[in-house]
Amino acid sequence: MIRTRTAFGVAAALTALVWAAPGFAQSSIDTTPAKQLFGAVKGPVDMKPQSIGFYSKGCLAGGEMLPINGPTWQAMRLSRNRNWGHPEMVNFLERFSAKVPKVSNWPGILVGDMAQPRGGPMSSGHASHQIGLDADIWLTPMPNREFNRQEREDISATMIVRKDRLDVNADVWTPSLVAVIKAAASDPEVERVLVNAAIKKALCRDAGRDRAWLQKVRPYWGHDYHMHVRIGCQPGSPTCKSQDAVVPGEGCGKELDWWFSDAVLHPKPAPKPPVPPKPKPPMMLKDMPEACRQVLLGQ
Repeated sequence: MIRTRTAFGVAAALTALVWAAPGFAQSSIDTTPAKQLFGAVKGPVDMKPQSIGFYSKGCLAGGEMLPINGPTWQAMRLSRNRNWGHPEMVNFLERFSAKVPKVSNWPGILVGDMAQPRGGPMSSGHASHQIGLDADIWLTPMPNREFNRQEREDISATMIVRKDRLDVNADVWTPSLVAVIKAAASDPEVERVLVNAAIKKALCRDAGRDRAWLQKVRPYWGHDYHMHVRIGCQPGSPTCKSQDAVVPGEGCGKELDWWFSDAVLHPKPAPKPPVPPKPKPPMMLKDMPEACRQVLLGQ
């Protein structure tokens, strides 16, 4: 349960925030975009683990850090400080990564962005990943050696999609990729696995007879190099808002064809309006669930 606010607690929390996020004066908390506030805080809040709000508008209490190295995983892009999540997401990654060498020829997985220490919006890269229940897993096997910190910043994930965007690149597409994605989608905690439509197309073709897991694998923009794994709201998170359930079926029929239409692959530029539209205002702390203020301030 979130603790009751007190004058002393608010003052101490604001002091802690300014210490953790130099440059933000107390008076600027409500005038600074939320992505800057949450992105500047370096550590989690000492609260009971709880996902607050929705995947694209919320925060994370009691976040847990995925260790940067494990027997079957390595965390990438450490400078972003995004290897945090709800404890159950960390448990899933450890459990899933241990399964990967058993179903494929991969030694383990490379983990990209999860969430920030207290969740919330990020300054770049994602609209979701805000409540600690999302993780990007590179479609590149973990090597048999430990990357150093600089390599984790510089090395790129493998591009899986063919240049014409109509299918996967046969030079990098392997049975192990199918097995790894299948293992993620088959986990009962997982609600969705997002991949590029060309990857979904290849999975539909190569899945074999056991195809029930395909329902969870959904095509989405921008997932050429990684799969985005999402687990559901966890017990103890009463304000966590669930996403609609995936539609029934494999998703391998006409609904997949739309992604390869000329309108999608070669869209015509929209005509310029006489008056450019105003940019969408950034999410502010007041736009988020009220409990996120308490999470941010460390109460």
